[in-house]
Amino acid sequence: MSALHVEIRGSGPDLVLLHGWALHGGMWGPWVDHLAAHRRLHVIDLPGHGHSAWPPALVDLAGLAQAVLPSLPRGAAVMGWSLGGMLALELARLHPQHVGSLVLLATTPRFLAGSGWEHGLRPDVLDGFARGLVDDYPRTVRNFLALQTLGDENATESLRLLRRKLATHGEPDRRALETGLQILRDADLRDGLPRIAQPALVIAGEYDRLTPPEAGRELARALPAARFSLVERAGHAPFLSHADQVLAEVLPFLGRGQR
Repeated sequence: MSALHVEIRGSGPDLVLLHGWALHGGMWGPWVDHLAAHRRLHVIDLPGHGHSAWPPALVDLAGLAQAVLPSLPRGAAVMGWSLGGMLALELARLHPQHVGSLVLLATTPRFLAGSGWEHGLRPDVLDGFARGLVDDYPRTVRNFLALQTLGDENATESLRLLRRKLATHGEPDRRALETGLQILRDADLRDGLPRIAQPALVIAGEYDRLTPPEAGRELARALPAARFSLVERAGHAPFLSHADQVLAEVLPFLGRGQR
């Protein structure tokens, strides 16, 4: 399996950053400059995104975790956003010795709503994104970005930043997009959460339409050593729209929680 593109910057204890679906490591925005003053960042382009090649054998979340594992320093803190947060949970479950602590941004143990889980996206909405990838890929990704900022009090600025950053590393491989949607459709991490013992900080946006804050609350309740934080008037990208507030939560947690 080919090596992933990883940007390493800053100094201090290791912190790995895992982005969400259809994006890349460059989308974290200017707040990473502040993180880099305190931590040695490993900013990963997930397989088929940004500058990382797509391995055709990758078909599920466990395979995605296996592809990312060689890029994780042993015992690092792992910060994941959305799909990247689900990946962080899977890494902590499958390879606990490699993950010292977790920062989970707008993350859920199950992306789709279904029987016994109402805190997710309707399956028909995700199916619409899948059809859109075939019919009009650029418009589908633009619509997905717009949905991420819907309801956010700083939506215009956040959406502008996401769209600008999207173009800096080129288009993702469509196989990566299709597999990513399949992972979001199939993955259900709820049963494994009680065995993820690492210290965890779960941060949710009050107006998030993709991973509702109730999903974050349930996630934090199920993890043995987690704390939940709600960012008021934020959408799906609180680290962009409310960067100072999120940083004020993340840095003290990393200081306490990293092994």
